[in-house]
Amino acid sequence: MRIGELSRRTGIAPELLRAWERRYALLEPSRSNGGYRLYSEADLLRLRAMQSHLASGLSAAEAAALALAGPAPSVPKQNGSAQLADLREALDRFDDAMAHAVVDRALASLTVDAVLTELILPYLAELGSRWERGEASIAQEHFASNVLRGRLLGLARGWDGGAGPRAVLACVPGELHDLPLIAFGLALRARGWRITYLGADTPIATAAGIARELPADAFVLSATAPERLAACSAELGSVADDVPLALAGAGATPALAARLGAQHLSRDPVSEAERLTRETRPRA
Repeated sequence: MRIGELSRRTGIAPELLRAWERRYALLEPSRSNGGYRLYSEADLLRLRAMQSHLASGLSAAEAAALALAGPAPSVPKQNGSAQLADLREALDRFDDAMAHAVVDRALASLTVDAVLTELILPYLAELGSRWERGEASIAQEHFASNVLRGRLLGLARGWDGGAGPRAVLACVPGELHDLPLIAFGLALRARGWRITYLGADTPIATAAGIARELPADAFVLSATAPERLAACSAELGSVADDVPLALAGAGATPALAARLGAQHLSRDPVSEAERLTRETRPRA
C-alpha cells in the first residue's frame, strides 16, 4: 500500500510515519516500478504494536524498540469465500451496517488491490449473474450498488493528489454502471496515478475536452454494451490523435479500439491498471 493508505488505516499522519521510518527503522518499504514506497501488512502490524505501546505510556523510542523486538508480525489469513458470503448476506438483507463491517474487516488486513480482487469485483460479477438469472431483485441490485459505490468513493478521496501520471475516467453517454471504472481508478491510484473521475453518462465532447486541457496521460472510456461505444465512435475518431485513449468494459471490442487508435483494456480492473502503468510514459 502507498503511504496515504497506510495513514488512513492507522490514523497516523504521513509526516509522522516518515519520521518513524527515519528515526527508528520501524517500516521496511519496498519500491514500485515507478519508484514509490510500498508498505506491507507487516509494516501495518508493527505500527499497530507501536500505537499500543504508546497508549501504555511509553516514549516513542521505547515503543518502537518493543515493536521491532517482538516476533515478526504475521499477516492474518483471510478466507475470501467467507468474506464474500458475508457481504452477499448483508446486502441481500439490506443490512447496511453489516455490509460496512465486512468491508471494514477486509480493509483492515488487505491492500486495496486485494480488497478489489478478492471481495468487491467478485461480488459485482456474481451480482450481475444473479441479476441476469432473475435471482436478485431490482431493489437488491440498487441497494448493493449504492453501498459499494459509497465505500469505493470514500477510498477515492484525494485521489487527484500527487505528482504521478493523470488518468481521466468516464462512462460513455447512456452508461450508468460505473463501479468497475471506480475500482480501476483505485487500482491506478495505488500505483501512483492522479485520477480525474467524471463518472456515469458523460458527454464525449465534455470528457475529451477535459482530457485535452489537463492534459491526460490516459483517457479511459467505459461501457457495458457495444452499441453505446459504437454510437459515439464518430465523435471519438479524432480523440486518440490528441490524448492516449483507452476503451474498457464489456462493451469495448478489439476491433473498435483498433479502428479508433485506442488501447483495449480487456481484463479485470486491477490487472489492467498494472499493465497501463507499465506501458505509460507520462506526458511532459
